[in-house]
Amino acid sequence: MTTTDSTQSVVDTDTFTVTRSIHIDAPAAKVWAAVTEPEHISRWFGHTVLDGSGAGARGTMSFEGHGSIPLKVESVDPQRSVSYRWGNDDALGAPPAELDEQASTVFTFTLEPVGGGTRLTVVETGFEVTSDPLGNLESHRTGWDSELDKLVALLESA
Repeated sequence: MTTTDSTQSVVDTDTFTVTRSIHIDAPAAKVWAAVTEPEHISRWFGHTVLDGSGAGARGTMSFEGHGSIPLKVESVDPQRSVSYRWGNDDALGAPPAELDEQASTVFTFTLEPVGGGTRLTVVETGFEVTSDPLGNLESHRTGWDSELDKLVALLESA
């Protein structure tokens, strides 16, 4: 796995964001499919179902032992970036039944072709409106480390 120039996720408590950039030894088109097509997202992240495609599409992302999290595609710049809004757990740790756009976070994948591979950056924002801003920042920081490592392993082993 080629991750020597990849870093771990970084939390910025001033702006309530989590950021991570990784290098994937795979072409941008392959990475794009992995972060935008539900059948590919489901192979490395949570089981994803979307009703429709493009900005405005809605669906869910499910994680074993956690349940389904509501999801919405916020924006798409083909082959460059895609943003998703998703619900965050309530104060009791349960995923919301519906997406509350006032109490959710947005994560954006940005792709940049680099040499024969791709630099993928994820930035998740909006933690200040969640039920536990600092706890969610830390939880999502470790989550992005784990999930993006799975993505690199999947794409680089194919």
